[in-house]
Amino acid sequence: MATTYKLYEALNWASSYLEEHNREPFAAELLLRFVLKLDRTRLYMQLREIVEEEDFKLFEEAIQKHAEGIPVQHIIGSESFYGRTFRVNRDVLIPRPETEELIYYALERCDSIFATDQKVTAADIGTGSGIIAVTLKLERPSWTVTGADLSDDALRVAKENAENLNAKIELIQSDLFSSLKPEQTFDLVLSNPPYIPHSDLTSMSEVVVDHEPHLALFADEEGLILYRKMCEQLPERMNRPGLIGFEVGAGQGQIVSALLAEAFPNDHVEVVYDINGKDRMVFCRLSPHV
Repeated sequence: MATTYKLYEALNWASSYLEEHNREPFAAELLLRFVLKLDRTRLYMQLREIVEEEDFKLFEEAIQKHAEGIPVQHIIGSESFYGRTFRVNRDVLIPRPETEELIYYALERCDSIFATDQKVTAADIGTGSGIIAVTLKLERPSWTVTGADLSDDALRVAKENAENLNAKIELIQSDLFSSLKPEQTFDLVLSNPPYIPHSDLTSMSEVVVDHEPHLALFADEEGLILYRKMCEQLPERMNRPGLIGFEVGAGQGQIVSALLAEAFPNDHVEVVYDINGKDRMVFCRLSPHV
């Protein structure tokens, strides 16, 4: 394309090109805004302006990368989550809206469990890019928040996000709770662990399979092994009153709620559905006394 093309023409070309390659056309706008360093309002105010040749070349390269399967977030290097910008790369999962809902519903429940000035201790098990741990700390600055992950590469990204967003959290390399101090207990534990069965690999988009870490996606026992292990370990790690919240795969809600009910037979377990009507969260509210 020549330099005489205007922004809206470049956008139309890119949207059609992505659609032809079975990608979301909306990605064209995200990539154009990234290349031109414009927010959405400025982009639409300038739609009839000319795209410089150098900028268009960068835009075209970005569109082709996404058409080939590279996630938009990896091209841009970040993703928006809970109103903040988090760095992402191949070492971590790309943040998804379902996890925003997990945090929203967890905080809603915490507000009815803990006093406003209470020094709550929270843990994010399988923190990845740190989105849950960082968001908890920024939404509730008085809380003490720990993020744990098995992957050193993921923890490096989490550390960068915590520093960029000025969230003072503790990050620990750990297989679930194994590396945490034996006496360390929590008022709140949230986790979005790997939960996809290995058998789903062949039916998934190559954008996910080829570019996101399998360690953070797939789990044994039909995706349920880490929920089972956490439910075995959580009774020794939880304070009362307290709250446990898991993000789960669609269709796993009842099984995971049964695991929590077995671990905490006298407490309230509930399955919560996401904005799309899928069983996506399971919460266990621990009463003050057993």
